[in-house]
Amino acid sequence: MKLDDLFSIRGKTALVTGGSRGIGEMIAAGFLANGAKVYLTSRKAPVCDATAARLSETYGGTCVSVPADVSTVAGVEGLSQAIKSRESKLDILINNAGATWGEPLEEFPEKGWDKVMDTNVKGVFFLTQGLLPLLEAAATPEDPARVVNVGSVDGIKTPIFENFSYGPSKAAVHHLTRILAAHLVKRNIIVNAIAPGPFPTWMLSTGVGGGGDVDATDWAAVGKTNPRGRVGTPEDIAGLAIFLCSRAGAFTIGDVITCDGGLVACS
Repeated sequence: MKLDDLFSIRGKTALVTGGSRGIGEMIAAGFLANGAKVYLTSRKAPVCDATAARLSETYGGTCVSVPADVSTVAGVEGLSQAIKSRESKLDILINNAGATWGEPLEEFPEKGWDKVMDTNVKGVFFLTQGLLPLLEAAATPEDPARVVNVGSVDGIKTPIFENFSYGPSKAAVHHLTRILAAHLVKRNIIVNAIAPGPFPTWMLSTGVGGGGDVDATDWAAVGKTNPRGRVGTPEDIAGLAIFLCSRAGAFTIGDVITCDGGLVACS
């Protein structure tokens, strides 16, 4: 039971949705640094292409951009076909693509509800469904395929922001994770979820006063509000994802694991 064997993802092929920035990029970087081949997808092709090129250069691995909109069934089908045209099997699916919408309760619009639910919940289900043949092709009893859904602490506790569809969407992701896990475990596909807390991302920056400018946001100040005294780092989220996708995580099924610096435990 050597460390390299327990936590290795070397030679695995992974798809990371919402991988052009934020938590998705952090997970993709961790996978590449540890010998996995990574496909990245996001809606904006130029950004997705640039991130894939930069990560490939930084880590010397193979990172392929496959732009897609996973909030629609058509987008999911196109992405599934694109991966199937390139690969005969898929070891790891990271369902990370997400959206949020902030507006006062009295003014919160239907489009703010639908956009978030379509991206955060519908996309997770239909992409997992569409890639089942590739996941099953990679799966064995000794080395199951992995699906990791990225939820949020806002799906566990009450959010502080006026993003009324976001928390319910992430709670749905958490429960969908358990349902999919129960159905797929006998097909040698393991499904789990991560519920991140504060990380230095574009999405959180828009809520804490950074206006979407990650570099200009005062993350030290944000971190002071967290029990751990800081925001999350790439090592925090990538480390947990690698655990779930390695031999070490092969007996963890249908769980929702917080990665939040103690935010939920101390609330």
